Amino acid sequence: MNKIHLQIIALTAVTACISVQAAAGEEAEGPWSGKIAAGYLAVNGNTESTTFTGNVEVNWDRDRWHHQLLGTALGKSENGGTTAEAYKAAYKGKFDLSNRTYIFGSLDYNKDRFSSYDKQIFETVGLGQRIIKTDRQELNVEIGGGATQSTLIEEPVPGTTVKTDVNEANYRVSADYKWKISDNATFSEKISVLSGSSNTYTESVTALSAGIIGALSTVLGYTIKHNSDVAPGKDKSDTFASISLEYVF
Repeated sequence: MNKIHLQIIALTAVTACISVQAAAGEEAEGPWSGKIAAGYLAVNGNTESTTFTGNVEVNWDRDRWHHQLLGTALGKSENGGTTAEAYKAAYKGKFDLSNRTYIFGSLDYNKDRFSSYDKQIFETVGLGQRIIKTDRQELNVEIGGGATQSTLIEEPVPGTTVKTDVNEANYRVSADYKWKISDNATFSEKISVLSGSSNTYTESVTALSAGIIGALSTVLGYTIKHNSDVAPGKDKSDTFASISLEYVF
């Protein structure tokens, strides 16, 4: 019989304690906010595998300015070998033109060891609109344009790797939806499409969080990353399912 162990790593609790201490010295209504989440899954038996997920989000909001930094990491090993490894770092800045309309600039960096792209960098500027803004629901939509720098990995001959740099203009459309289902449960969906002449990159991030105690929550997440143009033999879509503990500060 397979023996399966599901463990939420103790690092999350340690990090949360550090965040509490750091936040204690700040004003309750200060401009800083954010969240830290981490999860760990170990499977033993006929198959041995481990998976780690983690993300950090830091926000600064004051008056008409809004800034966000985001970092995510995912790693998976199976039977002693690494089978998945992906990283993302992103920055977005917003300036409110009105209560509903804003302009934005964003910078995204993606690195996926096992996809067709060693790295993808997207720079975008554009216009955003808050379509829904209530106590329970929020919906923001954005449209913009910019540039993409990618490194495509191909294997024309087994065991031989060729890297090709691709630089092109892009346009971006996205939607960000959040629904506060109850006082301690929240559903969110973020989807973005960045399209250039050689590739269209689509990313969907779905999350459902449920409060445990205080600022600590359990989060179920599901991420889809899709590239329309990939090297032969590579899948166009990568999916990541996760469960983690999240601390909001």
